[in-house]
Amino acid sequence: QLQASGGGLVQPGGSLSLSCAYSGHTSSFSAMAWFRQAPGKEREFVASISWSGRRTSYTDSVKGRFTITLSRDSAIYSLYLQMNSLKPEDTAVYYCAGGRGGRDRASYVAWGQGTLVTVSS
Repeated sequence: QLQASGGGLVQPGGSLSLSCAYSGHTSSFSAMAWFRQAPGKEREFVASISWSGRRTSYTDSVKGRFTITLSRDSAIYSLYLQMNSLKPEDTAVYYCAGGRGGRDRASYVAWGQGTLVTVSS
C-alpha cells in the first residue's frame, strides 16, 4: 500500500527527491513520516508531517536541508522528501511510513519497501 521511489546515487552537496504513494484506508493515520536505516545501524526518524500538512517535524541533522510535504489527488496520497545539500552520512535506505505520528517507529503501522540513497563522490 506504500510505494517509495526516487533513491539513487548523488554527489555530496547534491539534491534528491523521494516520493511515496499511498492508497488505502486512512482512518488509522494521523501522520506520515520518513525513516532511514544506514548499514549496521538502527532505523531512525527523519521527518514527519501531520495529515493536515500543517505540522512538520525533523531530526536535527536534516533541519534546513530536507523538506517533507504531503499532497492528495483523489484517493491517492503522495508523500515527498526533498533532500538538499546531501552529505555522505545521509546514505541509507529511506522508508516511508504512516501511523499516529511522532518519532517512534512503533507509532507507525504501515511501511513502504524502502529506497536506497547513496551520497558519494
